[in-house]
Order: sequence, then C-alpha cells, then structure tokens
Amino acid sequence: MTQPCAFFRKLLRSGVPALTLLLCGCSGAVFDPAGDIAREQRDIIIISTVLMLVIIVPVMVLIVVFAWRYRKGRGGTYDPNFDHSTVLELAIWSAPLLIIIALGALTWSSTHLLDPFRPLSDAKTEASNAPAAKPLLVQVVSLDWKWLFIYPEQGIASVNELAIPIDRPVRFEITSSNMMNTFYAPTLAGMVYSMPGMQSEMQAILRKTGDYDGFSGNYSGAGFSYMHFVLKGVDDADFAKWIADAKSSKQSLSMSDYLTLAKPSERVPIEHYARVDPDLYRRILERCVDAGSTCMSQTMAHDMKPHAKQTGSSMSDQNGTQAPPEDKPHGHD
Repeated sequence: MTQPCAFFRKLLRSGVPALTLLLCGCSGAVFDPAGDIAREQRDIIIISTVLMLVIIVPVMVLIVVFAWRYRKGRGGTYDPNFDHSTVLELAIWSAPLLIIIALGALTWSSTHLLDPFRPLSDAKTEASNAPAAKPLLVQVVSLDWKWLFIYPEQGIASVNELAIPIDRPVRFEITSSNMMNTFYAPTLAGMVYSMPGMQSEMQAILRKTGDYDGFSGNYSGAGFSYMHFVLKGVDDADFAKWIADAKSSKQSLSMSDYLTLAKPSERVPIEHYARVDPDLYRRILERCVDAGSTCMSQTMAHDMKPHAKQTGSSMSDQNGTQAPPEDKPHGHD
C-alpha cells in the first residue's frame, strides 16, 4: 500500500500524526487480493466498515450539532427541563438495531459461505461457472520456525516456498509439528490454525501470477518473526517447471531427515526435496515420526476395543464365550 502510505506521510508533515500512525501500519495485501476467497473476505471487510460508518459518521456529526445548538448561552436553545423525545428515541434505537441485524446476517452467511472446509465447487466465487478442475493437494506443516509444504501427488516437498498454479483449486491439509500456529497468505485466503495432532483444511484458488507474502499470525516463540514463506502464483507451464526443478534437487526427506529439519531454527532459506517419504505427513499428524513411537490411530484403535473381564489369565474360553466373573472376595468379620 505504497501510494496511500505516501499520502499519509504528507499528512504527517501537515500535522496529522495520529492518523498516520493508525493507517500506515496497514498492509495492502488484504485489500489487493489475488484469490477468490481473499476477494470475498475483502468485500466483507468493506461492507462491514461501511455499515458501521452509517452509524459512526452521523453520531460524530450530531455530537457537534447538538453541542452547538443546545448550548447554554446566547443563541442556544438550552432547555433544562427536557427529558424525552419519541422521535429521538426511535432514531437512537432503531438505526443501530438495523445495523446489527445487517451485520449479523452478513456474518452468518459469510461464515458458512467461506468455511475453509467447504469445497470451492459449492462456494460462491467468481469462477463458480468455470469448468471444474481437479484440486491440487498440498500438505502444510508448521515447524519451529519455518513452513514445510508437501506435494504428495508429485512426491516432492519444499521449505518456505509454496508454488500453486493459477485458476486451479487447491486443497490444503494443515497440521503442526509442535505448537499452534496460523497459516496465513493474505492475498490467497484467511488465517487457518495449524495444531499438533489435528488437521485443518482450507480450500482456495489463486487468480494472479506473482510472488506474495505468507507468514504465521500466531506467536510461537523466539523465531516467530522470521516464520515467513513465499507464495508463488504461476501458470501451468511454470508450475511444471517448478516441479521439475524440485525433483532435480539432491535432497530427500526421509523420517530421519524430517527429525533434523524439525529442530528449532531461524531464518531458514528456501529448500526443495526431490523425494518425500509417502507416509511422512500421516506420521507427523499422528505424532509418531520418532522410531518406536505409537501413532494416535493405533492408540485410539486399542482404546476402542472392548475389554472383557478377565478370569485368571484369560478373557474368554476357546469358543469365544466370556468366562463368568469370579465372586468378589469378602472381608472377614
């Protein structure tokens, strides 16, 4: 947002420092979206702001008008016995009520419409009438303090660089290795939390080529400030070239390589991996990458098994019939 901020710098020199401090901290990415979901979110922000200004602006103006008109003194219409006005009461309560209803309806509908788990084919996007394309699957893992992107269908991975083809739906599966983070690319879509042992999803589509910023929006320790990634919007030919370049890398990502990568580190450069263990993401999600560790699915499957009461050392007889329980021992008088 270079041009607006340059304008506000001029205001600073003109003696409006408070306005400059408030507005020059904004990022232009949110209001210059490159994806359909981000565009819908931008429109919601603008509509919500306009609806709130419908109340805020008249109130600010009327404060001055009332203070001047009903002042005590020469030229004013000060009335010390005033206590009620039906018209004023209706205006004070009805207008905010209507705005709240409108904002509530907008929030409810947009929350369901832009649900990150909802397939784009069902969402209201500008490309809703375009031919359906097979979504690209990208598995996202937040590490300390870097981002790992796995492309399971292509068999490659990258660190701190996410390349996706434009005009093609992308389905993200998102988890974390250690602590909660937020996966956020402002020009693509909104924030989605990444949590260890849990999987979030996000559906998105990019419409413009270019390099965009991505980062974590959730403080996660000393290296949080450097937890950035590059979002590359490319056409199909450039995406195929990017995949080929990644496959030409000499690095591979096995379980042991991942454990080394997962160690806390800062300012990690972009890296590509030509081969990825096909079971890596599942093991990260189920927190069983370490040798000898038990996956969560195994633990849950074990816990869900019915446990019959044991009689001696066996739970049932050879025919599979549960043995009758022994009588409880009785205490002595």
